[in-house]
Amino acid sequence: MSVELSKMRQEILEIPDAVDRLLSNGADNIRHAAQLARDADPRFLVSVARGSSDHACTYLKYACELLLNLPVASVGPSVNSIYGAELRAQGALSISVSQSGQSPDIVGMTRALKRSGAVTVAITNNTESHLADATDAVLPLHAGPELSVAATKTFVTSLVAGLWLLAEIADEAELKQAIWSLPGYLGKAAQCDWTPAANAISGRSLFTLGRGPSLAISNEAALKIKETCQIHAESYSTAEVLHGPVSIVEEGFPTIVFAAGDAAEQTTAEAADALAAKGATVFAATSAVKRAQPLPVVRTDHWLTDPISAITSFYSMVESVACNRGIDPDAPRHLKKVTETV
Repeated sequence: MSVELSKMRQEILEIPDAVDRLLSNGADNIRHAAQLARDADPRFLVSVARGSSDHACTYLKYACELLLNLPVASVGPSVNSIYGAELRAQGALSISVSQSGQSPDIVGMTRALKRSGAVTVAITNNTESHLADATDAVLPLHAGPELSVAATKTFVTSLVAGLWLLAEIADEAELKQAIWSLPGYLGKAAQCDWTPAANAISGRSLFTLGRGPSLAISNEAALKIKETCQIHAESYSTAEVLHGPVSIVEEGFPTIVFAAGDAAEQTTAEAADALAAKGATVFAATSAVKRAQPLPVVRTDHWLTDPISAITSFYSMVESVACNRGIDPDAPRHLKKVTETV
């Protein structure tokens, strides 16, 4: 007897095809936006987003600062929508990320930044949205309909679209090649078995941890645990967790640590081992750990694309945790697909 898959599970399995569609159909939009950015020669970047889209922006912040050596600031949409401030953004490149492109505060802040002189780019799955109309350039996600409330394939394609844009601006040939090879890796990542970590999530609080670009993945993981499993989770940098937050760790405290094959991998593994030594039950997406339990991961052709593989594996795990707890991951309580804030 076949078991009907949740929409969330179906959409996780669609991630490789969604990324492939983006790569096949998105080149002209990427080149146009990259040319606008090069012509503007921005001194800094700003991002506008909420929720999962804001976690995508955190990932892009690290990628931009590492690739382009330009600082990136996340702008609170309420600065304009609630408080009425008009930021002076001349000389900035603004990237707004929204799956639906419909939230009034995101749209309003983006329009305000454009009025003040920023070059504005929208990353969205809805090219007919108000956000798409408000910007100088649009990067369509080509993800197709996403019916589960929990965003998965639109989050991943947002990462890919934004990273592709930065790689094009920087003319990073090796990174662009790695982006093009992603669909095959993501297909394998969606099948990784993180059952031991899933079994350790018992219903009490847990930590998710990362550093650098992987901190954005940790942020997204904590949100998805709360959203789909109704379990409290907090995300921290591995550089921060051993300061104050470690005080709540007790025997068996579940922790999931994200790492890429980058310069932060060794220190991230050391932090994972330090928590394990304090009694936490720690699972880490790296084989560099000694006391924590390594999770199977699919490494890609570039350290900046490794986190995209890791979140795909995590999504498969968190969907199974929700289902095992008798929760419908497609319809989390109190939530709807499109959240419009002012």
